[in-house]
Amino acid sequence: MDLDALHQELVSSPDLLIVQDLDGVCMPLVRDPLTRQLPADYVKAASRLRGSFSVLTNGEHEGRRGVNRLVEQGLDDPGQARRDGLYLPGLAAGGVQLQDEFGCLSHPGVSDEEMAFLAAVPEHLATLLAQVLPDRMPELSRDELHTEIDRAILDMQVAPTINLNSLYSRVPGNVLRQRSLQAMLESVMQELMAMAADQGLSESFFLHVAPNLGRDAQGKERLKPATQGDVGSTDIQFMLRGSIKEVGLLVLINRHIAARTGTAPLGDHFNVRTAPHDHNSLIELCKERIPRDQMPHLVGVGDTVTSTPCSSGEGWLRGGSDRGFLTLLQELGETFGQSNRVVLVDSSGGEVDRPSFSDGTFEGISDPDDPLQFDVCIPGGPNQYVAWFIEMAQARSMACLGR
Repeated sequence: MDLDALHQELVSSPDLLIVQDLDGVCMPLVRDPLTRQLPADYVKAASRLRGSFSVLTNGEHEGRRGVNRLVEQGLDDPGQARRDGLYLPGLAAGGVQLQDEFGCLSHPGVSDEEMAFLAAVPEHLATLLAQVLPDRMPELSRDELHTEIDRAILDMQVAPTINLNSLYSRVPGNVLRQRSLQAMLESVMQELMAMAADQGLSESFFLHVAPNLGRDAQGKERLKPATQGDVGSTDIQFMLRGSIKEVGLLVLINRHIAARTGTAPLGDHFNVRTAPHDHNSLIELCKERIPRDQMPHLVGVGDTVTSTPCSSGEGWLRGGSDRGFLTLLQELGETFGQSNRVVLVDSSGGEVDRPSFSDGTFEGISDPDDPLQFDVCIPGGPNQYVAWFIEMAQARSMACLGR
């Protein structure tokens, strides 16, 4: 369907829940996340959809790199967001950081010991990178090395990350060196996992690779190697177990139904740390606990979906940080007999090399046998999506006033 048809459907939907990713969807992808900008008109449009809109991101709400800073910077009055409830509600850090529109923040199911270890992660990462990066980038001066390490480490509270985009920009088009950086990144993050195990936290964390090629037989996310025109995996996030977007989707649905009916069908304390984590169990849980007439009309919006042929020539390696929750959202529509919508935004126009679907091929994104089907594709990227989103939110708020 096209954007006009989606507009009409969402404006008239009686019980709508839009679940939207952020980077690459409402903001172009950039090498340095501190340079991101969020349009004030978009922030205000999201507020008009209060009760029908939630974010689901692997980034974070709070901190100097948090999306809350972008909301405040985009408004003329930085205090307006907290005063008028203009923060973006929903789940961050994959699902462990919950926020309402007034910026009230919580981390359901996370222990003090886990938070303490996470607080020390950026320092550990800086030490490890200082040990291994000089061999991979010998051309860097001491000051340049310090600068690149500072750019690479995203010191987020519950999802500290190493991001290679700035380092990639120093070796543009050099696939061998980009793959060398990816191998370094993987090694550093595995060392961090070993540190956690030494402190008795071996079951507390996992590594989220973005973009990825799905999971291997052990459940670990596969790194996407750099190729010509596609740098592949740019980030590895050190995340709390349970920080999986498809589980976060159920948390948002549970909270949405509770707000509408006064009863949370999955329980008042349902969270991503205690929920089942495999796809089929999540479907079964919804079938058992959520009445058919209470399931909202779901719309999922993302940009990071991958599909690459297996090296054997048979089958596909499918991944991407948005694939899981979009697939679950689609299957919930089939299970509950409603027209849930999957919206894909082309994020290839930013500062990060990503496959594009503007030519209609979807190479590197999808494949002919892909079970995930996109209802709406937005080739114009975040700018086109934001313009449509603002217009739709305005029309829906007017329609709701008229009901």
